[in-house]
Amino acid sequence: MRFHEFFRFEHGKIVEIQAIWDIPEVMLQAQAWPLSPSLGWEGFIPGPATQDGLCIIDRLPGQGEASAQHVLDMLTHLVLHPKQGGPEVMQLHKFWHPRMNWYGPSGIGSSRGIAGFRNWHQIPFLNAMPDRGSQDHHLDFHFFGEGNYAAVTGWPNMKQTITLGGWLGIAPSGQEVSLRSLDFWRMDGTLIRENWVLVDLLDLYHQVGIDVFARLREFNKARTMSSLKYDIGEA
Repeated sequence: MRFHEFFRFEHGKIVEIQAIWDIPEVMLQAQAWPLSPSLGWEGFIPGPATQDGLCIIDRLPGQGEASAQHVLDMLTHLVLHPKQGGPEVMQLHKFWHPRMNWYGPSGIGSSRGIAGFRNWHQIPFLNAMPDRGSQDHHLDFHFFGEGNYAAVTGWPNMKQTITLGGWLGIAPSGQEVSLRSLDFWRMDGTLIRENWVLVDLLDLYHQVGIDVFARLREFNKARTMSSLKYDIGEA
């Protein structure tokens, strides 16, 4: 099971943990999928292609700050659309490698390249919640940078309204929702090459009144009933 975790320390001891476990991914593996089909690819999510995700010593002084700043600049440009223009105002090619990999959570799926990212995640997301980025002053998020990597913890770090055609099978009720996500980015030179993203989708569905685990129990009940053999004479 895939998971992202962040720890906050005070005086050498852990005082707070923020964690997202990709429980929907486990449901997918168990062939008991209770959600809408993912638009992106579902499958094994690899670690960094460069195999250098674990770094005990900072071998690139100052690079971490530069990586985090690059991601911050990218996110600043993302929220310019649609309020300040079309997709071009996001300047995706300025920040992302043309062969980037975006590893999304189960329920959204993963994509490759800027075109894949746009079509399988970003366009449906922005179409459903065009007011994204308008309430950042209500949010709580923290950025980190180390070497070629940057990360953010947001609890929540997105707040918007589900409108127009809805998202992930959720009806466009006009309800405001918040999203908790934990993200990691890997830089390749001056561009983002890999992005690992987990969003607490179970919490999102809970906010709009959908009990994903209740739906899962219905699947199990149906499986149990179908496995029983009834004697017609006793029915």
